[in-house]
Amino acid sequence: MKILTPRDLPDYELLDAGNHRRLERFGEYILDRPDPKVLWSPALPPAEWNRADAVYRRSPKGGGFWKFNRQLPKSWTMRWRSLTVKVQPTGFKHVGVFPEHEAVWDWISGMVQRRRERGGPEPHILNLFAYTGVASLAASAAGARVAHVDSSQDIVTWARENALLSGLQDRPIRWLIEDATRYTRREIRRGIRYDGIIIDAPKFGRGAKGEVWKIEEDLSHLLEMTCRLLTPDPLFVLLFSYTTEYSSLALDNMLRQHMRRFRGYTEFGELALTQKSNGFPLSTTVFARWRAV
Repeated sequence: MKILTPRDLPDYELLDAGNHRRLERFGEYILDRPDPKVLWSPALPPAEWNRADAVYRRSPKGGGFWKFNRQLPKSWTMRWRSLTVKVQPTGFKHVGVFPEHEAVWDWISGMVQRRRERGGPEPHILNLFAYTGVASLAASAAGARVAHVDSSQDIVTWARENALLSGLQDRPIRWLIEDATRYTRREIRRGIRYDGIIIDAPKFGRGAKGEVWKIEEDLSHLLEMTCRLLTPDPLFVLLFSYTTEYSSLALDNMLRQHMRRFRGYTEFGELALTQKSNGFPLSTTVFARWRAV
């Protein structure tokens, strides 16, 4: 089991965590956000938490809102290697970037570069539930063709803006506002094949045409279908989820089951952030991944 943390993300810090909240720096701004996984007490005193530029508060009626302690720009940017992406506080507490995914971006980039060094055409990568596209851009910058699939038009627009900010607007990336399951079925019928697949599975979601996604009912079937899209010599399959209801072992079992016909091996574990205040790791995401030998 692996625990992966960001190693190359100077524009982000988890300053502290405690009492179901995180204190984080995105670029030059400090945000205070809720996180139910944080069961311990803060290491920093209240005066440090009071320095937050914005605080997200839950609403008793559902959702929540940001309380701004000083005027912030509507959005700003942060960098990862050659990429530049937009950060913007949203009504759902998220800001468009999951910094714990830095280890995933690095791994994807390395896998694509490995295939490119062997020669041949650019690897073809499918990214499902692709959100604001940092993983898509990491693959593209390393030399891959990418199909970026998300059911939200606003989120895909955000991802395309990130591509423009990163100078990748002319790269072969297809931006698809689609339900992941519906799109996968159609690609199977078309006979399209991919060298690598990324699935960032949400707990619950709705597709572009009202399709309902429930991870406990739909993930195994989606994984089985996407594995049918792989080329005879695939590069990788990456499966991860923010939900805490399933272990990385469960994801690994599914992945091994569906990848038995290919030569390779799986790894599994957690994506975590490290508190600057005391070195505590904060687990946020479980993952399993298969790679070719």
